[in-house]
Amino acid sequence: MSGPLDGGPQDHGREGRPAFPRIPGPRPAADDLTPSAHQPRDPARDPAHQRRDPEAGRGPAPDPASGPEAEAEPEAEAGAEPEAEAEARTAEEPEIPTDKLPHKVLTSLLGAWALAACSAEETALVEDHLTECAPCADEALRLRDAVGLLHADRSLDLDPLLRSRVLESCLGRRPARIPVPAWAAPYDAETARLDALLRDIGDAEWHAPVRLRWFEQERPVSRRTTVAGVIGHLMTVDGLVVASLGLDDPLGSAAPDDPTDRTEVFWRTAPAPPTRAVHEPWREQSHTLIRTVSFAGRGVAELSVSYGDFFALPLRDALLDRAFECWVHGADIAEAVDYPYEPPSGAHLHRMVDLAARVLPSALATRRRNGLAGPARDLVAAGAPGRSLRLEVEGAGGGSWYIALDSPAALGSPERSVGQIALDAVEFCQLVAGHVSPEEAAAGQDGDREAIRDVLFAAASMSRL
Repeated sequence: MSGPLDGGPQDHGREGRPAFPRIPGPRPAADDLTPSAHQPRDPARDPAHQRRDPEAGRGPAPDPASGPEAEAEPEAEAGAEPEAEAEARTAEEPEIPTDKLPHKVLTSLLGAWALAACSAEETALVEDHLTECAPCADEALRLRDAVGLLHADRSLDLDPLLRSRVLESCLGRRPARIPVPAWAAPYDAETARLDALLRDIGDAEWHAPVRLRWFEQERPVSRRTTVAGVIGHLMTVDGLVVASLGLDDPLGSAAPDDPTDRTEVFWRTAPAPPTRAVHEPWREQSHTLIRTVSFAGRGVAELSVSYGDFFALPLRDALLDRAFECWVHGADIAEAVDYPYEPPSGAHLHRMVDLAARVLPSALATRRRNGLAGPARDLVAAGAPGRSLRLEVEGAGGGSWYIALDSPAALGSPERSVGQIALDAVEFCQLVAGHVSPEEAAAGQDGDREAIRDVLFAAASMSRL
């Protein structure tokens, strides 16, 4: 029987890693050393048959006066077993080959065998044993699977699309009686991913320092808090959407509308530094939001949600904004506790990029009113094609958008494009979140330099605490 690899235990795969040992199959019946139960036995050689048959081996009666030979016969019967019994025992109880190791020793070699660390002789003995011992074969399978998880190039984390695939498969078999609206799916997915991260960390990690970053005016700013403080921030800003649906605001009815003010109120009025106890209220609130919009019907998607002096969004876009914030701050937490965290799925990421692209003209107009952007050069009627900049977002979730430069009411048009910028989808979202500076964001630029600068800084200005 060969070892786990064609070249023995020292052979390796194409990438330099030990290949998985092969679990040998059961030994064929022809190799079985145990005699078949149906194999005919010679009655003349069976001592039991000789004892049962009074006629077997009967000869002339011994002569009592035959001398010393008559006295030797009983002594032979007492000191040695008959030849027929010895031969029968040899046939029924085969001797164990001398090259086999005890079961205890073979069991202790299973770990080394799974790692392909046994010698050629040990590998052969272990694999020969696995064909005869079912418990050891099961243990060998478990050890071999465990060794597969030790490879550095394999992630122990679940595919971020696994949840979506499982839900899609389940709903394909049995559709939901009350489905979650498609526009609420990104928020549902991102809150579930962050919830999984939070359930996987220890109590001490809830106090790990996290630095929240955003962009104000022309410079980046930051604020230090903890993992629990970030979840409190998400919960209080989600409260804007909660209140718009007529549900209980976590800060009460007198809470401000400005997201930054709401967060400051939470951090200031908390009786003690936030701890793991903030997890369940946040998660229950996100579940309540999903249930409420699912049962509310189609009309609720256009319900206005006010963000104070920032802007107002229809509910469908407000939940997409909250999904974006959940992902960004989930990544902040993951960085603080050294936890792997992937971007959203391509379809959800595309919706987030699309929302930012649609808000960009308004953000640019706000900066222009504050004297932070170049003057409008060609005002047109609302809905008419205006001077535009092409935004090319690459990678999963990417696409192409034309950003109106002179008026938020104008229509972005390829015919009136004055330049182009190209960014990766995740990098663009990092720019909008204030995690990447405008000077470092654009991978490719072409055309009107002033328009390019204005759009990049307008994207960064959409970030906030």
